Amino acid sequence: MRARFWNLSKTLLPFAIAGCCLWGCDKSSGTSPGSGGATSSGGTTSASGGSLGKGGNGAGGSNGYGESPGSGGGFGAGGAASGGARASGGAQGSGGLAPGSGGNNAGGGGTGGAGGASTANGGSNVDSGSHDAATGGAGGSTASDGGSSGAGGTVTCPSPALKSGDSTKKITVGTLSREYILHVPSAYTGSAPAPLVVDFHPIGGSDTSWRSGSPYPAVIDKEGVISAFPNGEPSPNMGNAWDVEGCCNTADDVAFARALVADIEKVACIDVKRVYAVGFSMGGGMSNYLACQAADVFAAVGPASFDLTQQNEGNCKPVRPITVIEWRGKNDNVVPYAGGHSALVTGMAIDFLGAVGTFQKWASLDGCTGNPSAADSNNCQTYSPCSAGVQVTLCTDNNGGHEAANASVVWPMLKKYTLP
Repeated sequence: MRARFWNLSKTLLPFAIAGCCLWGCDKSSGTSPGSGGATSSGGTTSASGGSLGKGGNGAGGSNGYGESPGSGGGFGAGGAASGGARASGGAQGSGGLAPGSGGNNAGGGGTGGAGGASTANGGSNVDSGSHDAATGGAGGSTASDGGSSGAGGTVTCPSPALKSGDSTKKITVGTLSREYILHVPSAYTGSAPAPLVVDFHPIGGSDTSWRSGSPYPAVIDKEGVISAFPNGEPSPNMGNAWDVEGCCNTADDVAFARALVADIEKVACIDVKRVYAVGFSMGGGMSNYLACQAADVFAAVGPASFDLTQQNEGNCKPVRPITVIEWRGKNDNVVPYAGGHSALVTGMAIDFLGAVGTFQKWASLDGCTGNPSAADSNNCQTYSPCSAGVQVTLCTDNNGGHEAANASVVWPMLKKYTLP
């Protein structure tokens, strides 16, 4: 069995294989900007934090995608284990490019005025601060750094507040029992509506492996943001995967994502207008697909190392314009930057649009006009203006391969946007 996966790794452009360990050659360590004080009606303010250091390579088998099958590790081509990869005998690898400790999170968080209410004529939302309820004013879809706020109701926070830590949850979707990990950071108080980030693992991974490997908790935990790590269903031959249309399992993962968000809203104080989807590799593909199919639930998405495909672009019909922040490594040998065909999973083909093709497709879907901006200091290009004030951005790591996003770059852009 192990030999079979080694052969796949050499011949089939697997999603689960990269030149580095599971979480790519992620250079994206860094703390997120602090919450800062309350925003004025013109926009939010946030102080920037320092950069995170990197953890060392973990011990425990070859680099594999999370809890990959077979003894001695997973699908990877050698090197240190990443996060949840399992060595022979079931011993879990340690470390593995886990985010290191970094600079202090600047900004202590102020108190939102008037219960966190946005201005009634469509002014910007209060981005952070202490309040018991968030009330939206009348207006259209918004960015919290200057866009108008959407109409909304009052959020009543559940009592008692959730305790910090991780818990495994199960919900029934259709005929399937589905699992996810709910991560509540210590900065979450339960007294004010918090954003929710739903973070999808790569193919062959799991909720537990990606909980350890995702770059986002190190960045967003200090802001009190709640995270959820869903668990995929089996693909024919590559372990747990996501249904992104045409590949790679037969589960209704859009329904699962919707049910997961609704389940968390019952027990946590969630700002329903600030729910985001992110992910790496096929997990990035799932966040892309949710932008197509569930833009009424997710305010913005941040896919990494996976594009739209010829199989799902025709059915990508978001119910509203939605912000997409795409992260790609220029030297990705798993999901080629230029796009192309992959036949990794038996009987399920994928034809990628490529990084630029996906960038242009989202610009078209979101009604963006003109040409993208010149690359900024993070090598991110952005289409603007776009319909309803959203943005479409492509960040390219020119020296990167198949890698997770730099969360300290992506999250500050994502969190500005709310549902209308």
